[in-house]
Amino acid sequence: MKTQLPICYIVCALPQQHALRPAPGDLVIAADGGYAHLAGVHADLVVGDFDSLGYVPEGETVVRHPAEKDDTDTMLAARLGLERGYHAFLLLGGVGGRLDHTLANIQTLAFLRANGARAALQGETVTVTMIQNEALRFREGLSGILSAFSYGERASGVYERGLAYALDDATLTDANPLGVSNAFTGAPAELSVRSGRLLVYYEGTPADCGLFDRTNGI
Repeated sequence: MKTQLPICYIVCALPQQHALRPAPGDLVIAADGGYAHLAGVHADLVVGDFDSLGYVPEGETVVRHPAEKDDTDTMLAARLGLERGYHAFLLLGGVGGRLDHTLANIQTLAFLRANGARAALQGETVTVTMIQNEALRFREGLSGILSAFSYGERASGVYERGLAYALDDATLTDANPLGVSNAFTGAPAELSVRSGRLLVYYEGTPADCGLFDRTNGI
């Protein structure tokens, strides 16, 4: 039976319909305006400058920062999760809305991956994650889009198997969207990169590729 790594949930500011059900050992951090979207779930920490939320929550464990700071509230939450020893991060409500905020959250994914963590942004119907010199293996029965982009000048040794279109030892660059708009076929699928980083966007959840399973090869 597969077991999951303890997960650090970071609840971001966008409205969301996720059923957040933390397990014992998980950590829930509300990043500023994300506090308004907890839907009754207790936050272990509430982090930010509270310009989005508009007030500092009472009766919570608050880590307050000045409005003039270098890190986003989401990045502050990611740093706290790493400091507490977490290696799996799920950012809820971090996709959509302002494009610059989504891009900032993608850079937070890159920061977490560079620090040895598995991480994903989960939107209402999509997941965004990042892999480096590794593979993602998707369960059978999936449908919808999968896109992969080089996060860096070049990603080489890219393979896509079990999808509508195959890639075989391809090279993706940051100046050509070759990896956009592939699709699941219902068969088990695999995406891998030998050297470099891939930003991966797909219709589904982190569970569809076992992203946080202890036995995952990432």
